[in-house]
Amino acid sequence: MVFQVKLDVFEGPLDLLLHLIEKEEIDIYDIPIARITESYLEYMRMMDELDLEVAGEFLVMASTLLYIKSKMLLPSTEGEGGDMLSAEDPRAPLVERLLEYKKYKRAAAFLQEREAEQQKIFIRDAGTEGPSPLPFEASLFDLLSAFREVLQKSSSRPSLEVTRDRLSLDEKIAELANRLRKRSPLDFFSLFSLQADRGELILTFLALLELIRQGLALVRQAEPFGEIMVYRKKPSRGRIPEVPSKV
Repeated sequence: MVFQVKLDVFEGPLDLLLHLIEKEEIDIYDIPIARITESYLEYMRMMDELDLEVAGEFLVMASTLLYIKSKMLLPSTEGEGGDMLSAEDPRAPLVERLLEYKKYKRAAAFLQEREAEQQKIFIRDAGTEGPSPLPFEASLFDLLSAFREVLQKSSSRPSLEVTRDRLSLDEKIAELANRLRKRSPLDFFSLFSLQADRGELILTFLALLELIRQGLALVRQAEPFGEIMVYRKKPSRGRIPEVPSKV
């Protein structure tokens, strides 16, 4: 089945690289390019398996990482007298881009905080329901990392052959929205049934991404890479869809 949830409100390839660097506590000035490339490609494979419609910039970055990796695998050349020639580190342009982007993100976050202070807008007033959201917003890559844990736990359990009608993506979106309407926030892992098959798990994850994209759900953490909580957001117009009744 093809779902293709568009990720136009989510992050780009530089965000993914910064996520990996910070999560794995890597020195940004000395990136282990082989390791970071494999981690990056793993996320790409996962997004491909989920049939997410990602921007072409992700593929460009993957090519860049593979090029840098190949350059670093080349043997160093020797100059006259056997001295090793010093070449520019092929990672340098990427590190420069990451540092510049990180600076930009920090500046943008600072301006957002200042604007919120000046307008006296608190997180609770941002349209969420229930307790005030946790301070850190979970990224797409936090969600993918958590969902990978869901799939790993699912694959380690004995499979049960259960034949039943599977909901469409629209129906799953409505079902998840109704759960959030009844209770908010919900722990990320509680969204997934232990008895669900892989297809059902993927459908639930895609439904969550679509709710976030539509501005109907918010995902937050108490700290970076921490536990993810899912909050219901009040729609700016219309209402949260409900599960359609079956005849």
